[in-house]
Amino acid sequence: MDRPDPVAPPPPASGPARDLSVLRRVAAEPAVMLGAGRALLLQVAHPKVAQGVADHSDLRHRPLDRLLGTLDFLTIVAFGTDEEAERMGRTIRRVHERITGPGYSGNDPDLQVWVNATLIDAALYVYEHVLGSPSGDLAAEYIDQARHVADVLGCPPGAQPADIAAFRRYMDEMVSSLEVTDTGREVMRAVLWSRKLRWMAPALWANRFVTAGLLPEPIREQYGLPWSDRKDRALWTLLRVHTFFYRRVPRRLRQAGIPVMLWSSRRRVAKRARQYAAQRTAAHA
Repeated sequence: MDRPDPVAPPPPASGPARDLSVLRRVAAEPAVMLGAGRALLLQVAHPKVAQGVADHSDLRHRPLDRLLGTLDFLTIVAFGTDEEAERMGRTIRRVHERITGPGYSGNDPDLQVWVNATLIDAALYVYEHVLGSPSGDLAAEYIDQARHVADVLGCPPGAQPADIAAFRRYMDEMVSSLEVTDTGREVMRAVLWSRKLRWMAPALWANRFVTAGLLPEPIREQYGLPWSDRKDRALWTLLRVHTFFYRRVPRRLRQAGIPVMLWSSRRRVAKRARQYAAQRTAAHA
């Protein structure tokens, strides 16, 4: 039986702290990372997001940076202090101000809602369909608390789906309306067939297999990712075996790495801040 949540909330900065207990409980499950590829490819299935990534991201040459940047942001917002989350939000909003191009902006509320929704969707998909909801049905509370991520980025609260029913409708409508562009497919290939990560060939193959299998079918087809009933059976057999052993590890042990993960994210964020400050100083010298 699962024990109480081992991830203690940080002390509030000032005033009452927002309840993020369910957000932390789901985010602390390491297996949720199986949905990272699903989230990313859903994001760039949106033509404006894909164009922004292609124009402003160093994804081809530094493929792990975007993943680590997103992971650090989510880790600090979920498990860090209120001050850290707000500081991170201000930093990302400044970065997004420079992400502009024909028809898109990094601070566009509609795009912010979509990117956050893909993260919520991917985490819940793994939690519910792969892990079988190990702590019970937390979807409604998770969706409510996960809106905190978009709040930190400055997204207007009224722009986000108000509850679980609205969120499900929003995802269904978006998935059925998206048209993957050639730019989106280029980004997909840079992620799933990264030349810079050829030394990780077995892991890249596994990531391609899991990501393709977990994508909604209409999006997978638009990306041109081959799939079949045989592959689907093989994937879900592997996932069921994984889940069988995974759930037999006590939750306290599964989530024991969160403090180390938070420490690592803080170090990387501090390093990026020093590098950015040095670049600004050099530019004004």
